[in-house]
Amino acid sequence: MKTSEIISKAGSIRADDRMALQAMGDGLDKTTSGRWVLDALSQAERAVADAKIFVVDSVRTIGQIDHIRGAYGPVTHLHLTAPPDVLRQRYNKRYHRKKGVPSYDEAKKNSTEQNIGNLTEVADIVIDTNRCEKEDVLVRAASRMSLYGRNERGYVDVIVGGQYGSEGKGQIAAFLAKEYDLLIRVGGPNAGHTVYEQPKSYTHHHLPSGTRKCDAALLLGPGMVINVERLLQEISDCKVEFDRLSIDPQAMIINNGDIAAERKLKTLIASTGQGVGRATARKIGRRVDQGVTLAQDVPELKPYLRPAIDVLTQTLAKNGRVLLEGTQGTGLSLHHGVYPFVTSRDTTVSGCLSEAGIPPSLVRHVIIVCRTYPIRVEGKESGPMSQEISWEEISKRSGIPVEKLLERERTSTTNRQRRVGEFDWKLLRRAAFLNGATDIALTFVDYLSPKNQLVRRFDQLTKETTDLIEEMEQVTGTKVSLIGTGFDSRSIIDRREW
Repeated sequence: MKTSEIISKAGSIRADDRMALQAMGDGLDKTTSGRWVLDALSQAERAVADAKIFVVDSVRTIGQIDHIRGAYGPVTHLHLTAPPDVLRQRYNKRYHRKKGVPSYDEAKKNSTEQNIGNLTEVADIVIDTNRCEKEDVLVRAASRMSLYGRNERGYVDVIVGGQYGSEGKGQIAAFLAKEYDLLIRVGGPNAGHTVYEQPKSYTHHHLPSGTRKCDAALLLGPGMVINVERLLQEISDCKVEFDRLSIDPQAMIINNGDIAAERKLKTLIASTGQGVGRATARKIGRRVDQGVTLAQDVPELKPYLRPAIDVLTQTLAKNGRVLLEGTQGTGLSLHHGVYPFVTSRDTTVSGCLSEAGIPPSLVRHVIIVCRTYPIRVEGKESGPMSQEISWEEISKRSGIPVEKLLERERTSTTNRQRRVGEFDWKLLRRAAFLNGATDIALTFVDYLSPKNQLVRRFDQLTKETTDLIEEMEQVTGTKVSLIGTGFDSRSIIDRREW
């Protein structure tokens, strides 16, 4: 609420007629003992019933302040100051070339103006604005007033893949989503996370897997790589409103050239060929000569653009709960996988946090998702895998018809057949270390035995399964907190203690 606008309206005075505004303000102070500011504030408050914070810009006398303090309990008087030469310079810049505006020294002759410096004696907070931009003053003021949050802060939980992707992260993330206020997805459309639904399951390539399971806010971080057409289709499919989804302006956009450039990689290293790697390389190489396009450059995405750091700080200041969903798996990390049979990003928790813009100190739990039998895309070009076995063997162990397994075990993005192998203990320990795992989600336990299919309790699992879980916990020093027994609405056994 600007007191200058109130004076201007009350006296039909031009906003730039400083001398008239001063005189009118002095008159109101004399006739009301400064109460006129409180009266205007009370009227403004009644007009905006749901507002939690009002900023009065500005109070100029102790009387004005005392009236506001007497009427309202939690009041913070913030006084901004600067050396006289700086104030003069700012004044001259504001009123440069405006006719009829008095000089700074003339305006300071007003008695109220002369006494404003005395307000430093009664103010709750005093900030010297010298050598500051407007944004600097805003950050300092908001911090001093604890508007970013005080001692209580929110937290972040992270879900990542512990093997080569397709571990069932989507189903785990969707199961947990209802417990959070903000869901974040990183990576790109080269990863698909499938979530059980009736009559047909849905695969997310951009949006968080819990999008259709809860009403939490959604965020695509600055490290995200986006196929605009596919994202807009997903937004439409999921009926996501503008105010629910935020996209960081610096997220990278895939173009047709990126997709064309990756066609050969489909046969060389079993890439999905979605253009994510090429787009990422252009962003890293700062190839502005190649027409780098960010989310902020796409008109269709404008309603969703909000800096990730703003969304995160606002959520955490309200003690909000955040779920960060990684893509692919630790074994496909650009830095920690077997090169070149890797993806174009670091898929570990560290990489995901960086892409989202989240500091490590905010992380509460890290869940690594592992399958009972890890998979990779069919063909040796997709990279090495320990102790590869056949789907016929999985069929014998699980009792699931091999035809059903072959139909189910196809990649969600490119629809290619998957290879399968025995459980990889070395990879498990490596993934637990690289990600700092606090919890493990074990999926596809129905592949171990027909008796595990769609069981609802831990004590219903076979001894072979509970032995496997116990040894996983011994190898990693981490609890297996979530167990996937199949693919339906009740297919997860929850053993968490949080």
